[in-house]
Amino acid sequence: MRILVTGGAGFIGSHYVRCLLDDQYAGCEDAEVTVLDKLTYAGTTSNLPMDNPRLSFVRGDICDRDLLMDLLPGHDAVVHFAAESHVDRSITDPGVFVRTNVLGTQTLADSCLRRNIERVVHVSTDEVYGSIAEGSWSEDAPLCPSSPYSASKAGSDLIMQAYHHTHGLPVCITRCSNNYGPHQFPEKLIPLFVTNLLSGRDVPLYGDGQVVRQWVHVDDHCRGIDLVLGKGRPGEVYHLGWGVELTNRSLTERLLEMCGAGPERVRRVADRLGHDQRYSLNVDKARREVGYEARISFDDGLAETVRWYQENREWWEPLRPDLG
Repeated sequence: MRILVTGGAGFIGSHYVRCLLDDQYAGCEDAEVTVLDKLTYAGTTSNLPMDNPRLSFVRGDICDRDLLMDLLPGHDAVVHFAAESHVDRSITDPGVFVRTNVLGTQTLADSCLRRNIERVVHVSTDEVYGSIAEGSWSEDAPLCPSSPYSASKAGSDLIMQAYHHTHGLPVCITRCSNNYGPHQFPEKLIPLFVTNLLSGRDVPLYGDGQVVRQWVHVDDHCRGIDLVLGKGRPGEVYHLGWGVELTNRSLTERLLEMCGAGPERVRRVADRLGHDQRYSLNVDKARREVGYEARISFDDGLAETVRWYQENREWWEPLRPDLG
């Protein structure tokens, strides 16, 4: 089996690739993996086992149609992670998000169709739904994105669904809650706060810290993606996540404790523009149809993640020149 992984040098994509090459997914043992990644600021080949003989790496842009048409033949499946993903960056520079997330996804979908790719998984986010005051979203909830990032991801989802309904592209869409774990670029909340604390800096908490997010370990997310790749019904959306909900303030308190820091290290900053109050996914469909269950408890996963950043300063310090 040959699998093309777009965005495979980033946080989530590289974890999926490492698991594939470690033969952790039934049915994908001995799979050959091609990673296509533009290597923007958030992607690095240091996340990948570049000496593995089953791994091929191609530096390139998913908006490059000619590259995709040359690269896709011979691959059985595509798992599409490549995306601009940081909400704050999307507020200040939305154009790059529309180009990569919408146009790039359309280019990939069209190329997969023309090259007769047998299975496609498009990796999306819970943020496409906007905020929910109570309860949890099901997969048929209307999309109501709030930020340029989430709007571009909603657009990419709709492009993929249109290619399925119009042309029969065999694509499944996954939407996941907030990920955490090793190798996450230190602009996101958990690695940002941990690396700040390890460097003696304060942590910037938005507003009153009362926004609520669900959290899932990247390993549980990637295992769910693999289950959807093998068992998902083309044209369907599957939620992947874990039912742990925390306010940002509560999460900050846990990180302070794990890093041996006190509340005086918290610095309140102006809230993000258009900040959604709460996200929550219902994962019953993925449980029922593909056998998905998150396995890593949040407390264990968070402790392991903090230890990883403590023990791997050589990985993240070059990514944080502001701490020098």
